[in-house]
Formats: sequence, C-alpha cells, structure tokens
Amino acid sequence: MVTLLSNGGLMMFLLVAASALALAVFIERVLHYHRAQINSTEFLNGVRTVLKRNNVVEAISICDATPGPVARLVKTAILTRDRDREAVREALEDAGLMEVPRLEDKLNLLATIAQIAPLMGLLGTVLGFIRIFGVMQKEGLYAHAGLLAGGVWQALICTAAGLAVAIPSYAGYNFLVNRVNSIVLDMEKASTEILNLVTELKEQKGP
Repeated sequence: MVTLLSNGGLMMFLLVAASALALAVFIERVLHYHRAQINSTEFLNGVRTVLKRNNVVEAISICDATPGPVARLVKTAILTRDRDREAVREALEDAGLMEVPRLEDKLNLLATIAQIAPLMGLLGTVLGFIRIFGVMQKEGLYAHAGLLAGGVWQALICTAAGLAVAIPSYAGYNFLVNRVNSIVLDMEKASTEILNLVTELKEQKGP
C-alpha cells in the first residue's frame, strides 16, 4: 500500500482522502436511515389506539419517543387536529418539505466524489505521462526504462485508484437514494393515514 501511495504521486493521496470521506458519509447516512425508518404500521396502530381513547398527551409522547420523520409528521397532524382537513394536509406537506432535505443531506457530496474520482485519476495519469516525457526529453534516446517506470507507475495507479473510488461511491449513492425513497414512501403513507384518522375523530367528536 505504501508503495502504491508513493508511486501514485500527490493525486493518489487526494484519492485516498476522497475515498475516506465517501466511506464516512456512507456509514453516517446508513446509520441515520436505520434510525429514521421505523415500522410505520405498528407505530400508527399504537397512535390510533391512544387517540381513540382521546389521550392526546400520550399520543404526542409516543411521537416524541419515536425517532424519524414519520413520527414527526404524525405529531404535526395531532397538533393541528382541530383545524379543517385541508389545513391539516397543508401542515403535513410543509412538514414533509422540511424532512426531505434532512434525508438527502450529504448525498450530493457522495455523488460528487463518484463523479470526480475518475477525473482525478485521469489527471494523475496525465501527470504521469508528463513525467515520462520530461525524462525522455532530458535523457534523449538514451533514456533507460527504469527512469520511465516511475511515470508509468503513476499513470496506471492513478487510473485504477480513480475507478476504485468512483465505482463503490456510485453504488453507495444509489443504495442510499433507494433508502431515502423508501422512507419518503413511508412518510406519504403515514401522512394519508393520520390525516384520515384525525379527520374521522374530529367528525365523531362533532362541532
């Protein structure tokens, strides 16, 4: 590994730093989504049972104790339950618009690394060829293969490193996007169910 770093030149160190950053972002997001995605059906059943007993305080406490955007959306609906259906819907939509950016946080950084890593590798390759031609210009026809080996090493290592960083970064980005889509789908389902529930309870309660 030390040999690869030394032969790859400065760009190799930048690629290693980019790969470490991508790995850190991926792990942080996986843990965040793991906490954010709950069993929404079970959660909503619990909230529904409590609300039907007209125990609003306990329902809010359940939402506060449950992590993730679904619980925060349900809490929003409970807090605005006395408004008309359209007002509750708008409150849920506003809350959802605030939650999505939190879920997508740092994903652009991972996508950027996946896009620029091959370009960084290509730059390292070009620098390697510049190094080769510099040696050839200096030594002329008598340039020994050993003198050219350093530039060749740099060119090949940087190309491989750029692809090695980009491929898993892109795969990780797509994996995380799918997780976000799954959580957003849960949010939409939960919003519809809690909207119907608070509307139903308000109609039963009467004016």
